[in-house]
Amino acid sequence: MPKPPLPDGLVAVVKRDCPTCALVQPVLRRLREVGRALTVFTQDDPSFPAGLDAVDDTALEVSWHHGIETVPTLLRVERGAEVARAIGWNRQDWEGLTGVSGLGPTLPAHRPGCGSLSVEPDKASALELRFSGGKLRSRRVELASLEDEFESLFDRGWTDGLPVVPPTEIRVLRMLGGTARAPDDVVAVAPPDLVPVTVEKVAINAVMAGCKPEYLPVVLAAVEAACTDEFNMHGVLATTMPVGPVIIVNGPIRRAIGMNTGINVLGQGSRPGLTIGRALQLVIRNVGGGRPGGVDRATHGGPGKLSFCFAEDEEGSPWESLSVARGVAAGMNCVTLFAGEGTRCIVDQRSRTPESLVSSFALNLRALHHPKLIGFDAVLVVGPDHARVFRDAGWNRARVLEEIHARLQIPGAEMVRGAGGIEEGMPGHFGSQTLPKFRSDGLLLVHAGGSAGLFSEIIGGWQSGPGGSEPTTREIRR
Repeated sequence: MPKPPLPDGLVAVVKRDCPTCALVQPVLRRLREVGRALTVFTQDDPSFPAGLDAVDDTALEVSWHHGIETVPTLLRVERGAEVARAIGWNRQDWEGLTGVSGLGPTLPAHRPGCGSLSVEPDKASALELRFSGGKLRSRRVELASLEDEFESLFDRGWTDGLPVVPPTEIRVLRMLGGTARAPDDVVAVAPPDLVPVTVEKVAINAVMAGCKPEYLPVVLAAVEAACTDEFNMHGVLATTMPVGPVIIVNGPIRRAIGMNTGINVLGQGSRPGLTIGRALQLVIRNVGGGRPGGVDRATHGGPGKLSFCFAEDEEGSPWESLSVARGVAAGMNCVTLFAGEGTRCIVDQRSRTPESLVSSFALNLRALHHPKLIGFDAVLVVGPDHARVFRDAGWNRARVLEEIHARLQIPGAEMVRGAGGIEEGMPGHFGSQTLPKFRSDGLLLVHAGGSAGLFSEIIGGWQSGPGGSEPTTREIRR
């Protein structure tokens, strides 16, 4: 439904059931008396205020479309556009907006208003659906009166094996309120079926995943990153390895939406991380067609294929954030996607020098996937207690990575097939070379976790380089 225009001049929105609206009646009459063009919209009683010929807005169409959250609200409109707004009663604000001095001389200088009827919980949802429902383009699915809505979603194959929130029109509309992007804006083309994914489709799956509207911009950025040739989501699905998209969030939005960066950062209990990661997976499943047993051919899979999203502890880190290290400006909200498996804990509770600790890290990292194989990336999530060792020694991010890489230059003779009595390994022609476990930019360093032990975590990756997956960073846009 189109937004109803406002007449030029002054526009007041009031309701009888508001003491402040009753209080300002003489002020409204005064504005008429001095020749100001004034239109009054009333939310609950067309006869109020008396003598001002109020316009009936009991349907709340004007109030809803123009974002009236408090009454009285006084607007100044020029050429059909709002140019100024005063909320409640404040003599100074009203005089500045109207250009009339001496308003309400017997009234208190300030009096807060009351809640608009258009934002009352029992009305807001119905108004949202009534005035915005037409912008949704997705197919409606009618359920029988005796059909259980949760079981019906299982029956239709729209879940990831856990119950999902039914995506009703009103829930989807609320979710769309989390972004300024249009519902029909195409976010990406989702593999494996190469289906255009609109903001609306992402919002539907975000509802199903249990997201709040303020999480939607993060989900949108994750979808954009996942559906690039760079990340190669199709390959991540099709590989028999147990990898899925790992979402690492940087920037102020982490705190704004309540993401956990401390204790149990990679585990359960934090709604934003769990639902954002789940929403991405549901988009790939429900829109892109990437389902287990179909294109998704993982031999074992892993819990990260359900949801894997966490935020970096930038504030407590001894180094610049992962996003800054990847060339993103400090303070910018962004996601980095990494094709990763489950986590593996590094236990080192005795190292007190950075040299000893990076040696522990390197020894653990060498075993990634297989000690005799190379060609995989990894994320190293350094816990606060381990990070303190580097901070106290003055080692920056570059020094830590340099020292780890130096310890992972491995004689090819130890890596080739048959070495150590193990048939797995690199081809024999590498036997005379020194092989790096990781490419120079193949190890991502992230600071996160609780100060509850001298532990860090490894997230092993999938095949790197051509034919594999590259870590992919995208800005989060509202």
